[in-house]
Amino acid sequence: MIELLIVLALVSLIVGIMFPSISSGVDSLRLQQAADGIAGFINSGLNRAERKQVVVELTVDRAANELWLRSTETGFVQTLEMPEGVRIINVLPQIPDETATSRHFDMYPGGAPTRAGVVIENRKGARRIVRVDPVTGVPQVERPEQGNK
Repeated sequence: MIELLIVLALVSLIVGIMFPSISSGVDSLRLQQAADGIAGFINSGLNRAERKQVVVELTVDRAANELWLRSTETGFVQTLEMPEGVRIINVLPQIPDETATSRHFDMYPGGAPTRAGVVIENRKGARRIVRVDPVTGVPQVERPEQGNK
């Protein structure tokens, strides 16, 4: 019985030591998943505008922690919610003294790429920036240096 208690104590100790690193890994995975999801979401809006030859509006709402795509087509609305522990902290390009919680960007067929960008952060303070490359029009995920949080 004493041996069983010692084994349980050792297992509990190992789990207690490993838990922070496991939870940190899960937070990093959620952040990367959210960044990849935003890049794919924006790309789908750009593709829809080009393929259907319609204007597509991208809305980034910091308060709701969501992104929306809408178009002139009847009934077309798509929503992307951030996973638990990931929040939208900024929308690029920054506007001085911005008080609005949502921003709108239009994607035109055959037009210049939108200059939209989204900065997201997890509970640990790690950040990712998803922005549309102004030359290629392809959304890219950037990993800012930790010193520039």
